[in-house]
Amino acid sequence: MPHPKPFTLIAELSYRCPLHCPYCSNPVDIGGDKYRRELETEDWIRTFSESRRLGVLQLALTGGETMLRRDLTELCAGARDAGLYSSLITAGTLFTRERAAALKAGGLDHVQISIQSPDPQENDRIAGNRSFEKKITAARLVKELDFPLTINCVLHRHNLDRIEELLDLALELGAQRLELANTQYYGWAVPNQEALMPTWEQLQRGEEAVRRFRERVGPKVDVLWVLPDFYEDLPKPCMGGWGRTAMVIAPNGDVLPCQAASTIPGLEFANVMEHPLEWIWNESEAFARFRGTDWMQEPCRSCPLGRQEEDWGGCRCQALRLTGDAAATDPVCRFSPHHDRVLSARESAQPSEFVYRTMKRPARI
Repeated sequence: MPHPKPFTLIAELSYRCPLHCPYCSNPVDIGGDKYRRELETEDWIRTFSESRRLGVLQLALTGGETMLRRDLTELCAGARDAGLYSSLITAGTLFTRERAAALKAGGLDHVQISIQSPDPQENDRIAGNRSFEKKITAARLVKELDFPLTINCVLHRHNLDRIEELLDLALELGAQRLELANTQYYGWAVPNQEALMPTWEQLQRGEEAVRRFRERVGPKVDVLWVLPDFYEDLPKPCMGGWGRTAMVIAPNGDVLPCQAASTIPGLEFANVMEHPLEWIWNESEAFARFRGTDWMQEPCRSCPLGRQEEDWGGCRCQALRLTGDAAATDPVCRFSPHHDRVLSARESAQPSEFVYRTMKRPARI
């Protein structure tokens, strides 16, 4: 059976970032030499063209902070020439008028700006950097230049109670889309799990606020609301299923099925400097390891709900972290023998201090 074709390429241009968000999805071990050397401009542009021939339609330019790449305008032009719809994912602190205009002329299609909280002081505390006013200025500039605007806010215990303010802020800024994605526990969110884990009551109030906002505003603002896995009892199809819809390219050119796949021991990732992207997608061992259903263990293999080709086993990195086996049933699933570990994680949460993201190698996690 032929493999499905990807339609999204997530290009992690750099792991450098002026912010220190305690839920950042970047690896916690970025302080060494592995990611110090980033792909050159021509390598990224070649990869964009290869991805389009493979079937990719959407390109997410992310990081770290994408605006730290001096060649960002050239990369946007390369994406346009390749026929990709490009989205810039940025904290907004470096989004000046001059650079924004150059990106517009270069062919950038869409801008997504992250906001940590609608409260300026809380935003800056969570980000570990004075950034709120710059973010708001950037969002207004996005609209002035006629880009489609998405506001993204990663939700957790420290900002969920401000969700109504956040919804109103997105409306005021003229955002077409607001992504309310509750924290998923990989990257820097792992050492911060207890501090970030929300209560069930917070999530219920948040969902109700979203419902009322949708009724009041209608389609003017598309609100994406995603519950954290730890409050579900059936897993989501992580990244649309391993090696099914998307690929992630790290700053050094390694190609991964998801942002956290490098945490799985024994997986070796092919690099775009050594192999064509088509070969990596179709033939490399890392993409083949958990693609499809043949790798599944019980109870996934004989799922009583027949969801094998609906959730594709859930999250492999989450299974590894909670069970020690990346091929185990995702413990989010109520049929998993390890589901109690998800339940206990909810109960052990407490409002502790953050471990902030850093480019330095952490002394202890």
